[in-house]
Amino acid sequence: MHAFSVEVPSQASPERVWELLADTETWAEWGLFDESVLEQPGASEPQGVGAVRRFRTGKRITRERVVAFVPPEHFGYELLSGLPIRDYRADVTLRRQAAGGTLIRWESRFRGKFPVPGALAKPKLEQFVRRTAEALAGAAEQAQ
Repeated sequence: MHAFSVEVPSQASPERVWELLADTETWAEWGLFDESVLEQPGASEPQGVGAVRRFRTGKRITRERVVAFVPPEHFGYELLSGLPIRDYRADVTLRRQAAGGTLIRWESRFRGKFPVPGALAKPKLEQFVRRTAEALAGAAEQAQ
């Protein structure tokens, strides 16, 4: 099992960061994706637990299922398809900072999948997650 976490501060409130994080359709606006679509709504909330999301970057398409949805604190998802890894799970926690703003903590864990070993996938995936968290922080600040 491979794991990493990134922490990115934002001057925006946790509620504002959550609005963008939890809304699949906004990810293509602020994130690193060409397209972001809600394929299937969640059981009790459209973007909540059970929701299936699809992201496209160039020709690569990934699909994820939401597994944790606790506004405005915790968002979790698992990868269904699209990357040469398996058992991928990410948990994003938003913590209000005493001086104001939010600390975004994005934790990921996964296993390698033949022919790509996890150790080879980890640096690229960690860089992608960091850039995504930074984009989220910046978009939330601009939207305040």
